[in-house]
Amino acid sequence: MSSTPNVSDVSGVTPDGAAWLASAGAAPRGARTLWGERPDAPVVLPCGVVFDVVSVPAIFGRRMLDRLWEEGPGSGPVAEYRGRMLLFGAVGTAQRLPALLKWEEWGAHGSRTDGVPPLLCHGAGDAVTVPAPSGPARPDAGPPARWLVAPDSRSPWLPGPEVLLWAAVRAARAAVRISIFPPADRGANVYDVSRRR
Repeated sequence: MSSTPNVSDVSGVTPDGAAWLASAGAAPRGARTLWGERPDAPVVLPCGVVFDVVSVPAIFGRRMLDRLWEEGPGSGPVAEYRGRMLLFGAVGTAQRLPALLKWEEWGAHGSRTDGVPPLLCHGAGDAVTVPAPSGPARPDAGPPARWLVAPDSRSPWLPGPEVLLWAAVRAARAAVRISIFPPADRGANVYDVSRRR
């Protein structure tokens, strides 16, 4: 069993967290009014204003989240939407992280991160669907969007691109066996030197 703090039992966003989320939109009152009438409604918010978002497949995102909580500084808000994990980051992360990933040769054929999923970076000019501040109206239906780490203040801590890169590289190492040694030559003779006289 993982020693990761139980961050998946968050039932909803605090009022301060909802105010922070709403502040990303052009009409913050509109989002808060919608949530007042339908607290279970997801909403589309622009990125690049108060947060950027890094979107990864859910399983790889869980590995990143585990690294952030087990070995790192923790995470900012994290949501799950339609099989993808949305990691909220500092404004500018979407602009800087792709260059850092390129430097790491992220996903390049034959590199140490070959076979790991691409990270989609959403910043200025992009928008994402964020879960409702409270849980779904019908819990049995399974939420299409849910908070794993809900925002709880008007200025939550948001990791920058370096922290998210660190978590992605560590998650990739856990997912893909990385070796500094070349693969063994299958046709090579193997000698047991312990039997020398």
